[in-house]
Amino acid sequence: MSEVNTAGLAETNPAAEGFNSAASDPEAIEIADEVMEAMGGRAAWDNTRYLRWTFFGRRTLLWDKQTGDVRIDVPADSAIYLINVNEDNGQVMMRGEEITNPDSLAKYVEQGKKMWVNDSYWLVMPYKLKDSGVTLAYAGEDTMQTGDMADVLELRFENVGFTPQNKYRVYVDKNDRLIKQWAYYSEASLDSPNFITPWADYQEYDGIKLSGNRGDRGLSDIGVFDSIPRQDAFTLNPFSFN
Repeated sequence: MSEVNTAGLAETNPAAEGFNSAASDPEAIEIADEVMEAMGGRAAWDNTRYLRWTFFGRRTLLWDKQTGDVRIDVPADSAIYLINVNEDNGQVMMRGEEITNPDSLAKYVEQGKKMWVNDSYWLVMPYKLKDSGVTLAYAGEDTMQTGDMADVLELRFENVGFTPQNKYRVYVDKNDRLIKQWAYYSEASLDSPNFITPWADYQEYDGIKLSGNRGDRGLSDIGVFDSIPRQDAFTLNPFSFN
């Protein structure tokens, strides 16, 4: 590992309540703190307000990180989801019609939350290494698809999210401590991953770093904002930053 003040990093990057520190490897926790620092630091991440991105060209999300409000536009379905991922409520419009039936609305709100959980993880996973329900293991060193060496962390989950049976291995660059690759396993018992993709082309957005290059998949239209026109953004009407 690189020579950094890991004790100081741990103090500035406390784990979320429910992070399984007792079962996590101390070396893995130290590396997770280095990743947070390389990504811009915990203070910058905590102070981030609005994030926008388009997931695989399919849908565009706008997330108010401080309130939990999320807007999801799905052009193929002419759909708009306005949900609060902290309170599990919201409004949904499908093909120009607002969903008013309580049972149907609850179903679509859950569907919208599942999209946000999945799509946001593809964007901000490096900031979530010490999240609630996570256990971190140090899986040693390995060579990435680029040929560069990395420290490998394994993430397992318990009683969190919609797919706690998954596991991930993330590859932390030896030099800049950024995650440059991840491997996804649909079941924690699997020895071989379902897929491996790069995390490439990091850029800085208002003090934090984000990557959209996932090889043959990608996140586009990435933006970070201190303020937005909320009255326009969080209504069941078309909205654009352009």
